[in-house]
Formats: sequence, structure tokens, C-alpha cells
Amino acid sequence: MIDLKLLRASPAQVRAALARRGDPSLTRLLDEIEALDMKRRTLTAQLDTLKAERNDAAKSDALAAKSGGLSTATVAERRKLGERITGFESELRQIETTLEAKALFAPNPPLPDVPDEQTLLRSWGTPAPKGGKPHWELAETLGVLDLPRGAKLAGSGFPVFMGLGARLARALINFMLDLHTREHGYIEVEPPFLVRRDVMTGTGQLPKFEDDVYRTTDDLFLVPTAEVPVTNLHRDEIIDRPLPLGYVAYTPCFRREAGAAGKDTRGLLRIHQFDKVELVRFCRAADSPAEHERLTGHAEEVLRRLELPYRVAVLPANDFGFAAAKTYDLEAWAPGVGQWLEVSSSSTFTDFQARRANIRCRPRPGEKPEFVHTLNASGVALPRTIAALLETHQQSDGSVTVPPALVPYVGTDRIA
Repeated sequence: MIDLKLLRASPAQVRAALARRGDPSLTRLLDEIEALDMKRRTLTAQLDTLKAERNDAAKSDALAAKSGGLSTATVAERRKLGERITGFESELRQIETTLEAKALFAPNPPLPDVPDEQTLLRSWGTPAPKGGKPHWELAETLGVLDLPRGAKLAGSGFPVFMGLGARLARALINFMLDLHTREHGYIEVEPPFLVRRDVMTGTGQLPKFEDDVYRTTDDLFLVPTAEVPVTNLHRDEIIDRPLPLGYVAYTPCFRREAGAAGKDTRGLLRIHQFDKVELVRFCRAADSPAEHERLTGHAEEVLRRLELPYRVAVLPANDFGFAAAKTYDLEAWAPGVGQWLEVSSSSTFTDFQARRANIRCRPRPGEKPEFVHTLNASGVALPRTIAALLETHQQSDGSVTVPPALVPYVGTDRIA
């Protein structure tokens, strides 16, 4: 949630930052939020005055009661004052509810150092020339992926991994969890795959993007990413352990939007259900920039171990998620389709999610709690990583070599 105190103190600054997102409707939304906030403050001041008047009256009434009681007119005045207070309280609650509902639709302002155009930061490895089979043809020949049967079971966008393909997926998950827990210091979490509405609201998926997620009839939501349950582990808490704090979790992810029809939807490029290992970090505001770089480096290490050429770009202000303040995209090269495939997004959310989910920490023991900063990154997502891995490591005889880091998990150095 945006910082209403900052909007009140520096409205031009907040408006200029949000204007960089390129959404003209935000101007009207901010107008409505500011008007409601002003009305709330006015009503609060009026209510405080009335309550002070009631307190003063109570003192004088106590003295009057000792000397003969209150007149009929005085009793009527006190009743009228109480009714006015009740009415103001009711109106204030309505305004606060409306204000909160409006504020939940306002995205996080981009950080000042976010560019207006996508900017390449660095790359690793030497991309192979475009060529070879695309992963869907290669996987079908090897018998590791069955898209038609997935469509028979659930419709398009639901792949079925078979044989060594299923083992490869499991191997990647275990490899990444081991890497992040043993070498990067994350605490492993196995969260629920269904969450409540307030949990989805806390991380920013709701209310704005409700049509993009799967919901059950009893108002539980299938997680679109492990970011949702893991970030909300500390919902309505003051974190009482040393920061930074890092969690890693594997979950399947479910998303209704899988892209429009076209070449970019073939194979594993855009699907409704996929596996992902997610990294989530909590830190203090002062440590947030350094933690973002550290988090991104942890995701990059996965790609280096898998020997996948990749590049890192910082996304422009008008092209990253609703809750993010800055995002790096990690893209692995897939020579079979001749494309850079996004396999991870690494984002800092500043205190945006923490405000929505009420996650705080104490700078020092005994000091006033403050909102933490939250960050997360895919560490990494499986479908496009598998696509890049198959296409990058395919051999002239149609087989695929397994990167050395994965061999102990797959149990073989070649998929044939």
C-alpha cells in the first residue's frame, strides 16, 4: 500500500513517480485518495472536538448531580451530543473503509533510479547460434514431455512431464533448494498451495488482479507464486529475529493468464500451471538496495551452475509488477527458439507489501516498530529453464547432456 503520509506531505513527488508507470487512470485515483484522506482528517478533528466537549460536560454533570441533578434541557443536550458523536463515528468508519479500498488499487511508486527504458546490466556465457530443435520437438522425440495428454487432462497450458522429464523437473527443484539452503543461507518452507483472500491482498495480487488467479468456491485462492504465502508468514507480526531473513520455497504456481495465441505460447513458454522455487527476503530499509543485489546474485548462480548463458536487465518504470518498486529480469538464451526467455524476476517492494500485510520490525530493542522491506526472486522458474536447458545442451544425435551440477540429482549425464 502506498504511504499516505508521504502522499500527504509530498503529493507532487508521489504523483510524478506514479506517472512513470504510464497509467493515466492513476491521476484520478490519487485525486480520490487525497480527497478521502482530507475528509477523514477533517472528520477526525471534528470528532475529537465533540469528544472533548463530552468529557468536559461529564465533569460538570458530575458536580451538578451532587447539587440536585441535571435539568431536562441539559439531558436533552447531552443526548443530542452523543447522537452527533455516533453519527460522526459512523461516517468516519465509512470514509476509512472507502479510503482503504481505493488505496489498495494504487501501485508502488518506482524507485528514482529505475530507468524509463529497459537497460541491460550484464550477461554471462556465450550464447550458441540460433539453431537446433525447439524444446517441444526435442522433448517429444525424447519422450520427456507430453503436451497433448496434458491438454486432454486439463486443457491447453497444462504440461505433463514423463519419465526422465519428470525426474529432471524433480532434480531441478531439489538442486535449487539445496543450493539456496546450504550455500545461500535460506530457511526452507513448505507452504500451503491455497491461501485466503487477505493473504493475496497482502502481497498485492488482490483486489486488482482477481481475474488472473484461480479461486475456489469457498474463497480460497490457488497460489500464483510462493511469494504469496511465504511473505505472509509474518503478516500482522513484529519480526523478533535478526534481519535480513531469507526463506526459500518450492510450490506449483497457478495463473489464469497464459498469453495470447501465437508462437510465444508453444511448448513451455506460457502455461497455466508450473513449478517454481521462490526466494523471499525481509530486511530493514537501509539494507534494501544491497539485499536486492544479493538476492539477484543467488538466482544468477542457479543459471551459472546449469551452464545456461543469461543476461540481466533492469525493467523500465512502466513494465514491472504492481507491487514492485524495481525489478531485474533474468533471461536465459534458448537457441532452439532463438529467444531470450525470462526465467526469473527479482524485485524489491520497499515497504509496500509490509504496509498491506502489517509486517514490522524494531530497529533496536525497545524502539518503535517500523515496516520492513520485502524482496523476492524466482530462484528459478522451471518451465522456461527446462526449455533453455534442453535447447542449450542438445547434441547432434538428438540427446541432451545433463549439466554436471544436476547429474547427482538426475542420476545420469545424458537424456536420450
